[in-house]
Amino acid sequence: MGSRGANMLISRANRMKTKLQSVLEATTIELEDVSHQHAGHAAVKPNNVETHFNLKIVSPKFSGHTLVKRHRMVYDALADELQSGLHALSIVAKTPQEEEAASHR
Repeated sequence: MGSRGANMLISRANRMKTKLQSVLEATTIELEDVSHQHAGHAAVKPNNVETHFNLKIVSPKFSGHTLVKRHRMVYDALADELQSGLHALSIVAKTPQEEEAASHR
């Protein structure tokens, strides 16, 4: 079996976490599969799973970048997943400093 076939055996969530960790050197990745909330929507085929996710990611690579640029960085890292069935991604992207400040509120 080729690497593409083997890759399909790993869940989309695990592949996403691996890619985000590798590319963005994330210190926190919280990924929630909310696909079940979208069952029956026109864009969701009956056999599709792992199509909708909520993501919280903290990365030092976000420092100095706008929120839009941070989201683009995430989308770029997950380009293969977006082409192969990932339909929607809600993103919260913070720097470690922003996360630290938020935890002290």
